[in-house]
Amino acid sequence: MTGLKAMPDKAQAFFAQAIDRAMYSLLPDSFAEYDDLKSILEHGSASFEIGTVCETTVRGRQFAVHTASIGSTDPQAPAIGFFGGIHGLERIGSQLVLDYMRALLARLEWDELLVRQLQSIRLIFMPIVNPGGMWSATRANPNGVDLMRNAPQNADARVPPLAGGQRLGPWLPWYRGREGEPMEPEAAALLHVVATQLAARPLSIALDCHSGYGWSDSIWFPYARTRKSMPHLPEMYVLKTMFERAHPHHGYAFEPQSHQYLLHGDLWDFAYDRAPAPNIFLPMTLELGSWLWIKKNPRQLFSRQGMFNPVKAHRTARVLRRHANLLDFLARAAFSSQRWLPQGNRREQLLQSAIDHWYKPDAV
Repeated sequence: MTGLKAMPDKAQAFFAQAIDRAMYSLLPDSFAEYDDLKSILEHGSASFEIGTVCETTVRGRQFAVHTASIGSTDPQAPAIGFFGGIHGLERIGSQLVLDYMRALLARLEWDELLVRQLQSIRLIFMPIVNPGGMWSATRANPNGVDLMRNAPQNADARVPPLAGGQRLGPWLPWYRGREGEPMEPEAAALLHVVATQLAARPLSIALDCHSGYGWSDSIWFPYARTRKSMPHLPEMYVLKTMFERAHPHHGYAFEPQSHQYLLHGDLWDFAYDRAPAPNIFLPMTLELGSWLWIKKNPRQLFSRQGMFNPVKAHRTARVLRRHANLLDFLARAAFSSQRWLPQGNRREQLLQSAIDHWYKPDAV
């Protein structure tokens, strides 16, 4: 026997750790999106209310999970939360949120309509939920846990093997964490932000930006744990209809996530079910279809980053431009909520329209 196999167990462990440390010592202390966020927060320190909701350490590097808020301080004002970077490999989601934050600061210098809008609504940004995973280029957090499978609830029907969430171990993807243990710090921090800054209000909206699934872009909403409909289906249907009328060529598939697949431990299902009545909390996931980028540039398949992000600069710029309309729309919808939130008989009519559109009658 030669090499590590010929050494005693302790020696093997020592040399394996030494190789591991040497490998990671070559990596930079930070990464582009994190540096970009720090620059935006520094530039916008007079406008943003900045917070640190948790910290994570990976291979000796320490990263904070930051939030930035702007707008009305009235706790009854509508709020929109923009999230990104839950999966460390999906950098384009964080880039989209960061790009919107940067544009927002620039517009504040001249856009009187935006200033008036922010007097009535609040915007909350959490652009890099999983900085440890993004630094180490892994989907999971530094503990090997997929944060989007980390909530305690189970799906009520069959989920895809592994991809629906597994507890075998962190050496396989989509690991949920050990059953009964506390949620990961990053997941708990996100849920705390949602509970205290979004769902506690009469109306709030969340958009979580991801990538890596499908030939086209999708907007998904609860549920992921069941094929039953969410209680606020009429409100989601109105939001979808308004967006389609305002942007008729948007190209999104707007649907419940359960239409694609079920999964265990979805954070947004958990957050939605915990929102106190009669408040209206409407969480959505923007799923950027990365398969199209791979089709245009098949060599991206040989890079983990390329499987989830546009690689060429012009495609990245096009993605950032394309989705800015959605983020702007959500802010305007929150500002104008009294004009479109359905009530009474109209809500009942819209519920039936939503069921006809998304579900068979016996599925509710």
